[in-house]
Amino acid sequence: MNFTYDDAVKVLTSQEKFHIKLGLERIRQILNLLGNPQDYLKYIHVAGTNGKGSVCAIIASILQKDGHKTGLYTSPHIFKYTERIKINSQNISDEDFARYIDEISSVAEKNNIYLTEFELLTAVMFKYFYDNNVEIVVLETGLGGRFDATNVIKNNLCSVITHIDYDHTERLGNTLDEIAYEKAGIIKKGCPVICAEGYEAVKTKADKENSLLILVSPCEDTKYLSLKGTFQKENLSLALAAVRLIMPNISDNTIISGLKSVYHPCRFQYIKEKNLITDACHNPNGINALKESLDLYFPNSQKRFVFGCLRNKDYKKMINTLFSDGDEIYFYHFNNKNSCTFNELQMSCKFAAKEFKPSPAFWDKKDKLTVICGSFYMLNEIISEELIR
Repeated sequence: MNFTYDDAVKVLTSQEKFHIKLGLERIRQILNLLGNPQDYLKYIHVAGTNGKGSVCAIIASILQKDGHKTGLYTSPHIFKYTERIKINSQNISDEDFARYIDEISSVAEKNNIYLTEFELLTAVMFKYFYDNNVEIVVLETGLGGRFDATNVIKNNLCSVITHIDYDHTERLGNTLDEIAYEKAGIIKKGCPVICAEGYEAVKTKADKENSLLILVSPCEDTKYLSLKGTFQKENLSLALAAVRLIMPNISDNTIISGLKSVYHPCRFQYIKEKNLITDACHNPNGINALKESLDLYFPNSQKRFVFGCLRNKDYKKMINTLFSDGDEIYFYHFNNKNSCTFNELQMSCKFAAKEFKPSPAFWDKKDKLTVICGSFYMLNEIISEELIR
């Protein structure tokens, strides 16, 4: 019997793999057994709290338009694991994904290497991109940077550090400086680093590694960028600084073409025919950016919110930031063991809310702007991939 995509998902979500365990020892062990494919690729490595997925998507789109065979590794996914690993905008096929998961998990098991879900996916990504002769990999960290599985790479074309804020504080630290220190772990010796914030930890790491530190201001015009939201100005500025650094002769026409083609779903994505916005913002800074964008683009619209959140997030702060008197509010308890219940969310909200229950009839309500937000992990239970395409 062939090993299928569903079999691969069962391996990835098994109890022993479906957790976070930072560190580089296990990923180095498995990659060494695979011939260290990561050592033969070129990278643009991106870390940060918010915006790193958008920055990666922008860079990858421009590189592809410039004729480079471009690998893109991002997380988490919304609908399928295959979304995380792309070559020139095409997801890894279900068949290839299953084959690589089967082969690499078998090697790990035979050698008593206990990989986490993210480590196994990262090993698959490196081997898949190597086997397919990818020219440049745009590489997003999963969590943090210093001990993130992607940080086994030895050299990269440049590092990018996006906006830093409070998230995963139980693992990365309780202050912004501590979090910045972890993100700065992706800075490599002699390789430039681009950021928009001048944290001392980033400066210190750049000096230690003799890495050129490039500070950019959020000044780029987003008129050609397919992604919307006030926060995209900073993301675009970081992405274009990286592209122009490694490809100084790239034409403006190529850049514009790349910006128009960026696809990064559920980041302040507006579906006009449904009067619907989906936004995967999942921490207070992301919610604040969503609120700013709603106030800018839809200042006079009545709003209907569907909100769900994980318990390890500061959902009280998110709720207090997002909702206003007169909003129609629904709370959603989605299928995740760490999902907040309706009662937990309602107790944190000063406005009355209803419990959200997905139904086809809900999408017929177009009298108000509907906003779905709060967690990546709830989106695929509420919307379909066809809806946002």
